[in-house]
Amino acid sequence: MAVIELKKIKREYRMEGKHDSLSKDDADALIVHALRGVDFTAEAGEFISVMGPSGSGKSTLMNILGCLDKPTSGTYTLDGIETSQSDSNTFAYIRNRKIGFVFQSFNLLARTTALENVELPLFYRGHEKNEKKMNTQLRKQRAIASLKQVGLGKRMYHFPSQLSGGQQQRVAIARAMVSDPAFILADEPTGNLDTGMTLEIMGLFQELNRQGKTIIIVTHEPEVAVYTKRIITLRDGELVSDTKVNNRRDAMDDLEQWKNHSLLAEPAAASQQEVAS
Repeated sequence: MAVIELKKIKREYRMEGKHDSLSKDDADALIVHALRGVDFTAEAGEFISVMGPSGSGKSTLMNILGCLDKPTSGTYTLDGIETSQSDSNTFAYIRNRKIGFVFQSFNLLARTTALENVELPLFYRGHEKNEKKMNTQLRKQRAIASLKQVGLGKRMYHFPSQLSGGQQQRVAIARAMVSDPAFILADEPTGNLDTGMTLEIMGLFQELNRQGKTIIIVTHEPEVAVYTKRIITLRDGELVSDTKVNNRRDAMDDLEQWKNHSLLAEPAAASQQEVAS
């Protein structure tokens, strides 16, 4: 079953300024073709990375996938809902119910506990038009379950400043999952993390995917893409390749190897310091 289906998606931007006196050719030259007829389908349970150089259109594609922007033409069907002609209220419903967002910068509220951060999507759901408000106890139970799922059951009352970068990203992933979305959309989710934390987060994504979660990661790092199952590459607004990941790596195995390497490296570094002294 297709969770995501894009057909002939184009996104064009007209550069600002007065163009009334321009010829048709000159006016056409002022149009930026960010996406040029992209076709893309994601089935339930897939784990996909979207790659491409700067200016390739991957950020534009991410905004359309996340219902943060509409295509100029083409159709985008998400979990059975055709979104291209949706109004702002439908867009808000889709973002809250169908998409779990994970960002590079975590986007956690600094003065709010991990538990309260995870509860937020459920809280906002109760303020939608014609939407029955979820009671406080149920909202809390679901947020606790989501935090436990990412291994933060003992950190739920900590504030973001009391958590490591990897733990903050785990909170963000728990927040993305709490509404049981159709898919998780992650924008450079390891961009602010070191090697060890990157492997932890990719290991978590792999585990969630094994549990059936559909995940799409937008990244410029091939080292991250090798942990997904499929790589889509954009260039100049066009989808130029769509390939299965062969010899897919296991992030938790790599994390163990990295830890062992680090443990071996520490005594060596200490010995060098002793020699230098």
